[in-house]
Amino acid sequence: MSILTVCLIICALTIFSYVWGKISMATTAMLSFAAFVITGCIKPEDALATFANSNGIMIMSMFVVAAGLQRTQFVKVVAKSVNAIAKGSLTKVMAGYVVITIVLSQFIQSPLIVFGIMAPMLAATCDTMNISYSKVMFPLGVAAIATCSALPLGSGATVSAELNGYLQAAKYTDYVVSLTDPMKARFPVLIIVALYCIFFGAKFAPDEMSAAARLEGIGRKQEDREPLKPFQEKAGYIIFFGVTLCLLFQPQIGKFMIAPTWLICFVGAILMVLCGVLKPREATASLNISMFLVFVGAMSMGSALTASGAGKVIGNVIAEAAAHIGNPYLIGLVFFLVPFILTQFMQNRAVMLIFIPIAIQACMSMHANPVGVIIMVQAACLTAFMTPMATPAVPMYMAAGGYDLKSVVKQSILPAIIICAVSVLWTMTVIPLY
Repeated sequence: MSILTVCLIICALTIFSYVWGKISMATTAMLSFAAFVITGCIKPEDALATFANSNGIMIMSMFVVAAGLQRTQFVKVVAKSVNAIAKGSLTKVMAGYVVITIVLSQFIQSPLIVFGIMAPMLAATCDTMNISYSKVMFPLGVAAIATCSALPLGSGATVSAELNGYLQAAKYTDYVVSLTDPMKARFPVLIIVALYCIFFGAKFAPDEMSAAARLEGIGRKQEDREPLKPFQEKAGYIIFFGVTLCLLFQPQIGKFMIAPTWLICFVGAILMVLCGVLKPREATASLNISMFLVFVGAMSMGSALTASGAGKVIGNVIAEAAAHIGNPYLIGLVFFLVPFILTQFMQNRAVMLIFIPIAIQACMSMHANPVGVIIMVQAACLTAFMTPMATPAVPMYMAAGGYDLKSVVKQSILPAIIICAVSVLWTMTVIPLY
């Protein structure tokens, strides 16, 4: 039996266990992790490295940073102000938080970080309005993920350069991706996502968290604790907003000092404890170990699928099929749908690295314009919000909202269909193949 076959069997069993729900997600993730190593799907050293993955460090650090902000009076003041403005309207609450999330997603390339910034304030607002976190965290997560770098601002300004790099590597330089092409293709999706998350996301969300989340105490209303001393209170504000500003300007800061995003978050978490905003026990309690283990399992699955060549095998089959389809919209649908499905089980960046070159080669064989197709492949890979394997932001919003995999998939179906339909129809019209 080939490594590819073994890898796919383990993946199928892992997904079945997640959906079945009889074994905790963390346990399933670790069983999957061990199976991939024992069967040789991934090397032991590569598997071990997933525990020190930079995204994992960011997830755990942001749990602590967010807990530090929640310990201050700031979130309560914001929550009361938002509640007063919204006058009890969940739609108005979501409008404010979703719009700010989308704006941040244009400047911070990590949906994980954007969600980590916004979630504690939204949670505090939910506490004042007696709303379950399960009603709002999924829409907030989708807004952070699906609109990332859609506009040519901040990190989005580098998208065209990245895509042109793929074209140059393939020596298909008859076509060039302009600065505004990604925005032209993705802007309608940004609007659709915003409208969905504001007006409909909460309606399709579960009324209560999963039983497992309730047992772990996730989403429990924050107890009234003794206010922090003035120094600690101010330190909490300064650290949280200092981390946020450093993340916003990380590319500029990185030019004169070592400041990767994970280190910024990690230092922020340490400072929350050193400055007394959180006691060591409080900081430890804020770490969601279960979701971290799910993240590690997701990383190992993505690594195994990449190492086994599953993505390339599927991609080559799709490229050959696309050359015989003929209809530009059907070709566009194939190049959106397959990366979209794969990116729910492999890290979206890995799928992008596999499929964009394949899409370019397919367009070369058809003597077609690849610009719209490769933008759409990228958009498909960014529409990664259905499973914890898709992108690190998913385990974080699953933890914040107390979701199990069934509830996440159920909420994801409608927005995924809408995004797919709008992306294909619009992109293939405004940036046609021929």
